Amino acid sequence: MVIIPLARILGSLFAKIKQPMVIGEILAGLFLGPSLLGWAAPNVYHFIFPAQSLSGLNLLSQVGLIFFMFLVGLEFNPTLLRGRGKTAWAVSHASIIVPFALGVLLAFYLYPKYSDPNVRMMSFGLFMGASMSVTAFPVLARILTERKMTHTSVGAMALTCGAVDDVTAWFLLAVVISFVHSTGFWDIAKILGWTTVYVVFMVAVLRPLLKKFERRYSTREGLSQNAVAIVFLLLLASSFATESIGIHALFGAFFLGAIMPTETSFVKNLTEKIEDIAVLFLLPLFFAYTGLHTEVGLLSSSSLWVDAGLILLVACAGKFGGSFVASKWMGLQWKEAGAIGVLMNTRGLMELVILSIGLELGVISPTIFTMMVLMALITTVMTTPLLEWIYPAREMFRTPAEPEGTAAQEKPFTILISVALPRSGSGLVTVAAAISGPKESSRIYALHLNRLSERPSNFVKGARLDEEMQLKPLIEKAEGLGVEVRPLSFFSNDPAEDIVDVAKAKAADLVLLGWHKPLLGQRILGGTVRKVMEDASGMVGVFIDRGMSEIRKVLVPFLSNRHDMAALILARRLAKNRKAEITILHIKTSDSSVGEGSTTNPSEIFSSQEGESQIHLKTLVSRNPVDTVLEESRQGYDLVLIGVSEEMKLDRAMFGLRPERIAAECPTSLLIVQQKDAIASHSF
Repeated sequence: MVIIPLARILGSLFAKIKQPMVIGEILAGLFLGPSLLGWAAPNVYHFIFPAQSLSGLNLLSQVGLIFFMFLVGLEFNPTLLRGRGKTAWAVSHASIIVPFALGVLLAFYLYPKYSDPNVRMMSFGLFMGASMSVTAFPVLARILTERKMTHTSVGAMALTCGAVDDVTAWFLLAVVISFVHSTGFWDIAKILGWTTVYVVFMVAVLRPLLKKFERRYSTREGLSQNAVAIVFLLLLASSFATESIGIHALFGAFFLGAIMPTETSFVKNLTEKIEDIAVLFLLPLFFAYTGLHTEVGLLSSSSLWVDAGLILLVACAGKFGGSFVASKWMGLQWKEAGAIGVLMNTRGLMELVILSIGLELGVISPTIFTMMVLMALITTVMTTPLLEWIYPAREMFRTPAEPEGTAAQEKPFTILISVALPRSGSGLVTVAAAISGPKESSRIYALHLNRLSERPSNFVKGARLDEEMQLKPLIEKAEGLGVEVRPLSFFSNDPAEDIVDVAKAKAADLVLLGWHKPLLGQRILGGTVRKVMEDASGMVGVFIDRGMSEIRKVLVPFLSNRHDMAALILARRLAKNRKAEITILHIKTSDSSVGEGSTTNPSEIFSSQEGESQIHLKTLVSRNPVDTVLEESRQGYDLVLIGVSEEMKLDRAMFGLRPERIAAECPTSLLIVQQKDAIASHSF
């Protein structure tokens, strides 16, 4: 009744200040422990956590950790390790070796002051080295996802190094535990031998069987209870096996997750079955149990706080320093090397898991445990602000290498397609291909944004299948049209803002959006579409697809404003690239005025095309331009290109209540165009 609500509240508060939710959840556990509640209200503390309840809390927290480590294993994607080159391998090894070595050196100083005499120096030193080497891969993945860095070179390298660190740290911990449980060389050899047998069996025997199991599942809809039961039994068996060997049950849970196959959405569906109970219910119990063993009051003197600061300094020097120096050595820029160093210094929950094992085994004392918990919190909290300072958000979309032309080459006409639903991709790329022109003088990006949620299944292997499926129809259509499309996909809290940011970073001449009927109201140019139209600096087109297969005849209503001129620019490209027949419907109203960039004869801008297409100009006076355009659009056109204007009832409407008849009633496909800034002369 107390642990879970407090964990959710603090987690949500930290998420609002752009910190990982796990920080708030960990603090909730600390607040409920002797460091705060036990100190401020001891009677309440003992009422909530009576002595007889601790064994049950410990049991549930251990079950939660087993499921959590299984989820962490599921997040490990071996494909991250392929094709990353010498740089990623150098950085990942440096980010393990340097902090491990510094941790062992620090152990020589800490061992006489804080360790139990019954604990061997070798066990204490190896544990300090292993605990300094860990990187919180789940937190790292979350930070990269929230900052749209997963598809950048820096993000990809950080994920690779984090994955290597995750696996290596757990193998190091297994070695440490084998030393703790052993009484001599033969005991160590026996544990390591059985560990080797376990690993070989899991990889060579169980993994192929899991692939067959996955293929059988993938032919059905949903995940059956029998399938989940089989996985749970395997999880318990794997955990029991590693516990029996002497390297802890959590290693077995992690390793089973790491070898799960990834070819279908099996892993994602499995994660969704587990994560709510494991992450929302059982994991907060682990935080509470950790908080009960973290007593800041143990640091009762200045010398103790100095040693705590020394642990923090060594932790940062090892992880950040090792990663940074290795990145610079391999030729990365200062900002990129700094960003990787900051990201690798993230420890979070993984550090707490390792520390809890060390405390359980008696390798570290409660005082060292408290110091290390504080170090884990501080290194994780500092990640986001330091990353923003070293590698600000404006760098995100500039990281992937772009083809560079010579100074004499003309800038390619660039189109950014934003795809919300798979079914809209085909029509959008058809329009983009017709407007863009030849490959050598154009560039097309297809952007799909996933709504960011709290679910860990957003970040596990197999989750990317959903992203790929969103853009698959568009990519297939583009291949059929003979055009090259560069896909972009990431998670987003604010799609409109991110669309505008990507358009700016890619120097897009046209942002092409699809339209889908809103649940409420009649607004077409509302919601995300409206925000993009308000914030984008250049040309924005909203495409309403009514079954267009090709573009041969185009109608362009013209009322002499810059949005109409933008529509003419696109029509000119259609005439040049597709030899489309263009009909310009020049409408004059009784109160019409000549707007910015207007011309008395709009067809004059096509004079340079010289016979590449037929241009027809119809000039008429009408008091009701909407009815005039709707009537003309019924004459067999493939596409109507129309600029935003008051006369067409397509401008901003109070509370979004104005019906947009031209969009709702036009019988043919429609491309609504807005040009926010003044049109440059070279556009013609």
